[in-house]
Amino acid sequence: MSDIKNNDATPESQPDTTATSRRALLKHSSLALVGAGLYGAAPFMGPWKHNHAWAQTGQKKPLTIGLTMDASGLYAASGAEERLGAMMAIKEFNDKGGVLGRRIEAIHIDTETTPATGSRVAERMITRNEASFLIGAVHSGVSNAISQVAQKYGTIFFNTNSSSPTEAGKDCHRTKFVWDGNGTNFSNAIVKNAIKASGRNWVLLTNDYVWGHTTSKATRAIVEANGGRIVEELLVPQNTRDFSSYLLKLQQLKPHVVATAVGGDDIKALRQQVVQLKMNQSMAWINNQQDWPDVYGLGPEAIFGVFGTTWYWRLGLPGVKEFVAAYQKQFPGMAIRVPGNVYHNGYMATRELLRCVEEAGTTNNIAVIKKLEGRKMSAADRLQHYDAWMDPVTHQCQQTIYMATYNDQPAEKDDIFKILTQADPKDVMDKDATGACKLESYEATPSYEV
Repeated sequence: MSDIKNNDATPESQPDTTATSRRALLKHSSLALVGAGLYGAAPFMGPWKHNHAWAQTGQKKPLTIGLTMDASGLYAASGAEERLGAMMAIKEFNDKGGVLGRRIEAIHIDTETTPATGSRVAERMITRNEASFLIGAVHSGVSNAISQVAQKYGTIFFNTNSSSPTEAGKDCHRTKFVWDGNGTNFSNAIVKNAIKASGRNWVLLTNDYVWGHTTSKATRAIVEANGGRIVEELLVPQNTRDFSSYLLKLQQLKPHVVATAVGGDDIKALRQQVVQLKMNQSMAWINNQQDWPDVYGLGPEAIFGVFGTTWYWRLGLPGVKEFVAAYQKQFPGMAIRVPGNVYHNGYMATRELLRCVEEAGTTNNIAVIKKLEGRKMSAADRLQHYDAWMDPVTHQCQQTIYMATYNDQPAEKDDIFKILTQADPKDVMDKDATGACKLESYEATPSYEV
């Protein structure tokens, strides 16, 4: 795929020649000083003297998209999968001639599952690599860091796969759109029934960063509202590989249910060690959300408990088989032979962005934002059971939430999930997000088209 460029250099490794020349140009130009804002947005001034997108609008240069996915660290596996999803959507548009008559060029820099790196990558992509849009995130701390830089410049940023409730709550931004279900959505879908089925005494096992904290907070509130009790919460540092002390504590506490908000390589290690001690047989396990790359290849015994997801490759819906076949044709020989929820989110988000640019007839950020806000997406188009929409208040995609467990009667080797139920997005919404999210005004958001 020639339109996708890897850039494995650190953000500081190349001289800022493009930004320097752009500053010199605009220093002697009146463009940054005149004109009322378009589309009800702030006029061209302030930080956008460092940005390129206005200059691309009237030309047939490639439209540059920055892919801000992890290629190392805790979420490297998921970062790779969401990147493939974005690449597939870009390829499909380029095969039809691009968008607005311009080919799409994507550049990728590893965000390293580290918020500070995410900030540097976002800054570099906007001011040096001339990215009109940014796509990609799994770690919620990284997503929040990227989104702060994006909002400063007015650059639309798609958080494709990080699911802390704060992403569409207190850390929302006018330029940020969240495409994954969040911890509250998944807890709303699973907790009440789990109390009835498994018992009232729960322990929370929580990754010690923003996603873990906010997801477990949501789980605690729903457990207690439904008559359950949190016996204890155990905080797990990121990149933990030895869970023996936590499992010993669980053996002592003897809860009815262990609710985990643990992700990435951490959940792989946890699952394997739980099975070694046969603790999957002595208490019920709930994993708030289970990303496909985190369990693929672990083996059937490690896929215990009940968990949430937003998509599965064997959903009996029209178009799903074709979607899987397209993945396998485009990416033959992949270790992950079939796509999962992370790939699906990356693809669907990128495709929707490019559709909105086409419909707006412009790359102007405010025009595209207004196309996205309140956008309705049919279940058939998204290969899910219920229609989805982009909440205009919080900028989170409200979509079908699935509950799953291990499939003990697989139709084939990779058929490892059994979908237990699907929840209508209206029934599992994060109602607290509406009050917590305070989007910047259009006028306060820099516009990057003159």
